[in-house]
Amino acid sequence: MILQRSALRPNKALEQLTQIKAVLAQAGTRSSDYDLNPDVIPVEHGIKSPAAVLIALIQRNGALHVILTKRAKHLRHHPGQIAFPGGKVEAGDSSAEGASLREAYEEIGLPPETVEVFGTLPEHLTVTGFTVQPILGFVHKPFTPVLDEGEVEEIIYAPLAHLIDPARYSIEGRQFRGAYRKYYTVPYGPHYIWGATARMTLGLAERISG
Repeated sequence: MILQRSALRPNKALEQLTQIKAVLAQAGTRSSDYDLNPDVIPVEHGIKSPAAVLIALIQRNGALHVILTKRAKHLRHHPGQIAFPGGKVEAGDSSAEGASLREAYEEIGLPPETVEVFGTLPEHLTVTGFTVQPILGFVHKPFTPVLDEGEVEEIIYAPLAHLIDPARYSIEGRQFRGAYRKYYTVPYGPHYIWGATARMTLGLAERISG
């Protein structure tokens, strides 16, 4: 898809988007939930199920924001957590990019044709055995969110400037499956962004600040 210049005003948002495209062209290193826990052996050692998430950027009030979701509380896995739209790469998906766009449409009603995909971050290995491919895209047309209430409780627009500031990240920890595990956090207002989601945005922050 071709980005329409009219979709972005000539302001800081356009500068940020240009900067992100430039850093994504450079090679990066795969991240993992075990970056802070090198001595912990993954319970799902050897399991690597492909998955993809969409890091969708959208302009709001002259600045770029990242679309996040709050997962429904009744879900079996990661209830109530803040996450990107995404999920497993299914047999019918043409690629990780296709899977991320499909999941975003199913979860929040984001039409694929409104998204200009412009890059990826290195894969992220999760504690649950998924190899997640982060796909970055810009939402260049307005859309009306339609939430899948079976999966999504709330849509969140987090300022990109907040998520790409390394100073806003901290390390916390807790007991999980018999071991003390540390993880990154980047709270935004009342929203506690942590774990794989925070690690992936930190990867973007590190590349931009570096």
